[in-house]
Amino acid sequence: MAPRLPDDPPATDDELMAAVARGDVEALRALSRRYLARVVALGSRTLGDPAEAEDVAQEAFLRLWRTAPTWRPNEAKVGTWLHRVALNLCFDKLAKRREEHPGDPPDAVDPSPGPSGALQERETADHVRAALDALPEAQRRAITLCHYQDMRNIEAAEVMGVSVEALESLLARGRRKLREELRALAPELLGAA
Repeated sequence: MAPRLPDDPPATDDELMAAVARGDVEALRALSRRYLARVVALGSRTLGDPAEAEDVAQEAFLRLWRTAPTWRPNEAKVGTWLHRVALNLCFDKLAKRREEHPGDPPDAVDPSPGPSGALQERETADHVRAALDALPEAQRRAITLCHYQDMRNIEAAEVMGVSVEALESLLARGRRKLREELRALAPELLGAA
């Protein structure tokens, strides 16, 4: 990739993919700067394990490197494709966990003592995670992509392979179910709502 001048607009994802296809490591780094944090966050939210999330991100970017030579611009968005690959890798890890430990609860996060505010945040996060875990998988994925990954509905629908209408239905049902679960787990979180 040719060096960019300070006034040059940033390269598009498709331009970067073309450079990656030519073996340009700097182009891969540029894509990594754009998407790595979001892919790791998706993996962490889906798997509940930051180390596994980093493994998923590494594998997703390795697949991006391998796919670059056959990438067809304008056929898919790089970010959407990368999120879809990461989500599929997460599903594979979750399925493997179920095979290895059927019925075992996931490892608990170390609740190390801290200031009362941090403790309260941890408790709230635990309640929300438990409520999210109680959702059907499709609803949980929709909420994770839209609310935690800040994806627009159209992007999340594309990642999930569903229509925007189906995604919006999953979100609506998931939000209702979350309210019910949180009301049961921690009514103080919802107040009078």
